[in-house]
Amino acid sequence: MKSSLVLGGTRFFGKELVHSLLAKGVDVTIATRGKSGNPFGNNVKQLIADRYDADSMKSALEGLQFDVVYDQIGYSSEDINIAYEALKDKVAKYVFTSTMSVYEYGNNLSEEAFNPYTYALKVVKSQDVSYGEGKKLAETALFSKKELPTVAVRIPIVLGEEDYTERLLFHVRKIKNEEEIGMSNQEARLNFISAREAGEFLAWIGSQTFTGPVNACANGDIQLAELVKLIESKTGKNAVLTTNITDENRSPYGIGENWTMDHSKATELGYEFSNLSDWLPGLIEHYNKMV
Repeated sequence: MKSSLVLGGTRFFGKELVHSLLAKGVDVTIATRGKSGNPFGNNVKQLIADRYDADSMKSALEGLQFDVVYDQIGYSSEDINIAYEALKDKVAKYVFTSTMSVYEYGNNLSEEAFNPYTYALKVVKSQDVSYGEGKKLAETALFSKKELPTVAVRIPIVLGEEDYTERLLFHVRKIKNEEEIGMSNQEARLNFISAREAGEFLAWIGSQTFTGPVNACANGDIQLAELVKLIESKTGKNAVLTTNITDENRSPYGIGENWTMDHSKATELGYEFSNLSDWLPGLIEHYNKMV
C-alpha cells in the first residue's frame, strides 16, 4: 500500500489510523468537510468533501487514485452507495470500520454470527435505522459490490484518552462523586479495544490480502462488576449501583447480557492484540486524575 484515502480521520481512533499509516510510509489523503481542522498539518493531503453528498464526493475525487480507502464514517447503505459511486474506479481496496453492534448478545461471537452476504439489502439513510442496523446494511451494500475487494473491521467499544463519547469517564466521574450508576446486569461481560490498537489494526489489515468481515478487540474481556471494582480501586470511593435506571444514571455500558467477540480470525492472519488488563487500569487512573 503506497497511498490511502481516509474518509474522516480527524478525531479519536481515526487520528490513530492516520498516524499508523504515516508511520508505515503511506501517502495519506484525508477527506473531511473542513470543519474540524487538520491535526496532521503538511504530513497529509486534505480534500474538502461532504462524504454524504454524491456530487461533493465526485467533484473532490476527480482524477485521483488510491490503493486503499478507509471509511471511518459510513453508517448506512446509502452512505456506502455514495462513496462507491465516487470511488469505484479510483481505489483498489475498501476498508470499512464496522462494529460489534452488528451482533446480538452472545459469548465469543465469531464473524459468522452476522453474514452480510446473505442479509437482505435495503437502501436506507442512517437517521432512519438504529446504529447497529445501519452498519449491517452498510456491510451488506459493500459486500454486494463484488468487483471491489472489501474488509469490514468489526470493533467493540473503543477506549482512549481522547474519547469524545466519555463513556468510561462517565463511570469514573459517577463513582468518584458517589453518584448512582444504573446497571441492569453487573455480571455481563464486554470486550474493548484501545484507540491506538484500533488505528493500528485498521492500518495493518489494509496492507493484507484478506477480504471479508473480521473482528478486532483486545485480548480478554471484563465483567461490569469487575470494571466497577477497578474504578473503585483507583478512586478510593465505593460505587453506588442501582437497577432503578433513569436517563441521568444510565450506564453507557449497561448491557443486559454478555457481549463478547472472538478475534481468532485476525490472530490467525498474524496480528497480535494487546491484553486489556495491561492498559485499562492506567487509562482509568488517567481519568481519575482528570475528575
